[in-house]
Amino acid sequence: MGKNKLKKFNEMKGFRCVVEAPMYLPEPMAHELRGAWNEKFFGRQAPIVLELGCGKGEYTVGLARKQPERNFIGIDIKGARIYTGAKTVEEEGIANAGFLRTQIANLPAFFAPGEIDELWITFPDPQLKKTNKRLTSTRFIDYYRKFLKPDGIINLKTDSPFLYAYTRRLAETNGLEIIEDTDDLYATPGHELEKEIKTFYEQQWLSRGKSIKLLKFRPGVLPLAEPDVSDLEPDDYRAAARFNRSGDDRD
Repeated sequence: MGKNKLKKFNEMKGFRCVVEAPMYLPEPMAHELRGAWNEKFFGRQAPIVLELGCGKGEYTVGLARKQPERNFIGIDIKGARIYTGAKTVEEEGIANAGFLRTQIANLPAFFAPGEIDELWITFPDPQLKKTNKRLTSTRFIDYYRKFLKPDGIINLKTDSPFLYAYTRRLAETNGLEIIEDTDDLYATPGHELEKEIKTFYEQQWLSRGKSIKLLKFRPGVLPLAEPDVSDLEPDDYRAAARFNRSGDDRD
């Protein structure tokens, strides 16, 4: 590990806004903040929104600035990514934003049933060949149901035609309520908030002429079935190339 990363990790240990957790935490071993994020972490009662795979935290920080009436938590396992957003939160004193460093599969051990109002999934790897690793697969939606409110919302923002089509079909197959659906966000009127906040990767895809897709839906409560996507074309650019990162972002 490079000296720059070590410096970041050591500095981050003193950040009030960051909670670091073990790589794996069995659900029965509930974290001390489970069910008490508003009380113990934010010090106020407000709806809680998570950004999953938050990377540098652009959405966590951007939404927190624009929606001070809500509390936001960015989730990622990569400390060097979280550092960027956490540093901004510390320097600007953004009281309604925080970060949790852990794996997404651990989240039911950190959040109690009904504790979370909304999820943002921003530009995840579409996992073209590994269904159970897609962050909108039935496997992960079952995780989200454990802590989302019954009427909670899942927001997917992606450049991947495949992931967008897969998630849309999953929602339709299972009768999930679709709230908003556009396959070209910047050609669709409205959606000002979603257009104003851009992640690092979103800016890259826009500069390359890729359209951005937005899908908002509720996860429902009935058992889920994976949709048949055998007719869907894979993305026309390699998944690996989508996530070529500098060394600073690999850990």
